[in-house]
Amino acid sequence: MNAAARRYATMQTQTASRERLMIMMFETALRHIRAAHTALEADDRPAARVPLQKSQDIVTELMATLDSHAAPQLCSMLQDVYSFTAGRLLRASITGSAQDAADAERVFSPVADAFQKAVAALAQP
Repeated sequence: MNAAARRYATMQTQTASRERLMIMMFETALRHIRAAHTALEADDRPAARVPLQKSQDIVTELMATLDSHAAPQLCSMLQDVYSFTAGRLLRASITGSAQDAADAERVFSPVADAFQKAVAALAQP
């Protein structure tokens, strides 16, 4: 990423709403999961290492944002999804399994999509 792109990304992050930051986290995690999956399918474990770690870090951060007092049932379900996703990403890191990365994406992607739709619906008058 060149310097101008980094400055733009930094400005975008610093001025974004909490909801937009969450969407950016979901998008970034999915991008890294997909990159890792592609690398693992090509049997390129070294290329998968960084995207797997970054996606694991983001999923862990998303788990930390859960507020079970505000929505206990939703948080419980999300905790299960995030735990499954993190577990599959970890296993993909250890075994080099492209299927584990694909499973992580399969489970995580609908949550990311639902969050984006929920934020968009809240923005509607």
